[in-house]
Order: sequence, then C-alpha cells, then structure tokens
Amino acid sequence: MYDLIVVGGGPAGLAAALSAYENNCKRILIIERDVVLGGILNQCIHNGFGLHYFKEELTGPEYAERFIEQLKDTTIDVMLDTIVLEITEDKEVHIMNKQNGYQILQAKAIILAMGCRERTRGAIQMPGSRPAGILTAGAAQRYVNIEGYMVGKKVVILGSGDIGLIMARRMTLEGAEVLACIEVMPYSGGLNRNIVQCLHDFDIPLYLSHTIIDVTGRERLESVTMAEVDENRRPVPGTEQVIECDTLLLSVGLIPENELSRKVGVDIDNRTRGAVVYENMETSIPGIFACGNVLHVHDLVDYVSAESALAGKAAAEYISNQAQEEAEDYLQLTQGDGISYILPQKIRKNNVERKVDLFYRVNRVYDSCVLSIRYKGEEIAKYKKQNLAPGEMETLSLRKKLFNDDDINELEIAIREA
Repeated sequence: MYDLIVVGGGPAGLAAALSAYENNCKRILIIERDVVLGGILNQCIHNGFGLHYFKEELTGPEYAERFIEQLKDTTIDVMLDTIVLEITEDKEVHIMNKQNGYQILQAKAIILAMGCRERTRGAIQMPGSRPAGILTAGAAQRYVNIEGYMVGKKVVILGSGDIGLIMARRMTLEGAEVLACIEVMPYSGGLNRNIVQCLHDFDIPLYLSHTIIDVTGRERLESVTMAEVDENRRPVPGTEQVIECDTLLLSVGLIPENELSRKVGVDIDNRTRGAVVYENMETSIPGIFACGNVLHVHDLVDYVSAESALAGKAAAEYISNQAQEEAEDYLQLTQGDGISYILPQKIRKNNVERKVDLFYRVNRVYDSCVLSIRYKGEEIAKYKKQNLAPGEMETLSLRKKLFNDDDINELEIAIREA
C-alpha cells in the first residue's frame, strides 16, 4: 500500500512527487515507462530551461537532474521500465514490468503525469506517397541527440511548434540544410524567442498560411509540394512550389496522453484534451490529480514544475484528510470570445484564500487587447494585455473577491479589442 502513486517520471511527475514528500506524504512511488527518469527533457539538450523556476539557464538534462538529485535525499520509490496498464476509481494501479510481471498496487491518491505525444502524419491526413524520411520532430530529436543518428541532409519542417523550430536550428548546426518551415496558420505555433533564435538567426524561411499538398518519393523522400492556403485553410490553385528534400519533420501539435484518464472515467475537456480539474489540480474523481502536459500542453517546463508542485501538495492534503471535500459550492469558468481554453475549469471557493492562478491561450494574434472577466454578460474586471499569440500560454491571478459572492457560480473569460 502506497499513500501516493505518481504515473510518469518526467518533469511533472518528479516535481509532484517531491512536493508531496515535502508536505509530509512519505510512502510515494513514481512509475516510469522509460529506463531512466527525466522524460522528454533527456533529449532536449538545448538551453533555455529553468529561467523561471531555478532563476538560471539550464539544458533539459540539467533541469531534470536537479529534481533527480533531490530524490536521492528522500524515501520516494521509483519503478523504471514499467508500464501502467490501468488505474481504477478506488486507486488500484495495474502495472507490468520484466522483473515482477503483472502487479496490482493500491494507493490512497494518484497523480497523473504521463505527458503528451506528437500528432503524426496519419492524424493530419497528409497526401502523397509513403517513403522513408518522414518523421515527427520529437522522433528526429531523439535520433540526433540521444541515438547519435543524422536523419537527413535537406530538410523541410511542417508546422512551427516549438519542437519543430528547435529542430530547425539543431539540424542546421549538425550540417543539414533546412530549406523551409511551413505553417498552415497565419501565425506561428511556437514561442517568439524560438522563431528568432531558431529561424531568423539561421536565415531559415518561415512560410505562414502554407501547407504541403503532396509528397513524392519511392524508397526515400525526394520532394514535397507546398501551396498557399486561403482563410479556410484550403490550397490556393496556382501557388504550388516543389521543394526537393530528403527529410520532412512534422511539428503539427501535441496531444495529452489521456488513455488511462479516459479509461478510469475522468472528465476530459475537449479543448485542452486533458482532464477537467479544480483549483488544486484534482480531477472529477476524488483523490486522482493531473498535472503537466497530460493536463494541457505547456510552453515552458518551469510552469509544468510549478503546476505539478501544486498537485503534489494537494494530493498530500487529500491523503491526510486536510483537503476541502465539499465540491457543490464551486465556480465554473467558461471561455468567451478570443479564448481557446481556460484552466482550471472549476474553482472550489472554500479552497481559495486570496487568489487562484489561471492559465489560458488565445485563439488568434492580438497586438493590444483587454482580458475581460464577465458575470452574466456584465464586465466585472478587466486587464490590459499586449502581444498575445496562440503559441504562448498566458497566466492570470484571479482575485477571490471577484467571485466570493454566494450568487456567483460562473464567470466567463473573454478577450476584446482595446
């Protein structure tokens, strides 16, 4: 019997487990399917991590090592190379590994920290032949940074997510020629700093409102055909360009890994594709919490760590029966104009002392705008904002005095032009 089982040993799982331990939860188990802890950070050898959380710039492996070193001073157990097959509502965790075979472990609380996966070629229904040389940006990153294989010499990148942008720079530094980064939307899906450092600094062209309409090649990729798209994302006839290349990297979105969550019956938000959570990262099932990229896709691992620390503390409080169990009196947050999603989706008023931090994304680019908090259509608070883009996650501290009234049970978060 464990007090807490954390599913996933990446940045979210590590931060959550350590936070729970610091809050007097001692019998903790981390289950990780890889043979090492650290998750995706192990293949992210570029710097830029830790500026918010550790106040210094680290590489991905260095960032992970900070948490792994802290584990050594605790009694937290770790199971590596172990697959979680199922979790149940009464906190049973079904696992399988080579050492012990099939096991069922019991916990008082569970934290879901499984991360996310990349959207593949099949998911975007890319037309054309199926030659070698087409792979996701994350797979290419692992081949180059961990396995030591060069995946191509003449590279095109479809999508402008952060992994794709970073791999544009990485492939260039390894001697490849990156011919283009192609984005179907009229704006980039990555952080502005990555656009500057990974594309502009290396003179790699970024084609917005373009997509790939054909792939040619038999054994190995030979070329892709790019075309401009209209406002409905349909190719515009006459704008086709053929780009000769031997490698196509896909950076077309990330999807939270929520198969286990769905199977146990956790409510899922169709916008984030992650769990619906309260202010303390507790899901619709009491005692099951979610954090990190399994909840919603983050830009910065620093935010993952902070969010996961909150989930770890909340799980420890749940286990020690200190958590607020009354879920009836909660505030529902909804998305208004200009907002893609808001998280958490629900706030238990009694669990908030002064404020609660919200995370949100906008659904288009805004130069100057106002973030509006509305109750029954009436604006009760507003915040001036500058330079918002869908590729960057934003935060807002929502003060309790805005929703403390007993009659207020729903607030709408919206964007309007300044």
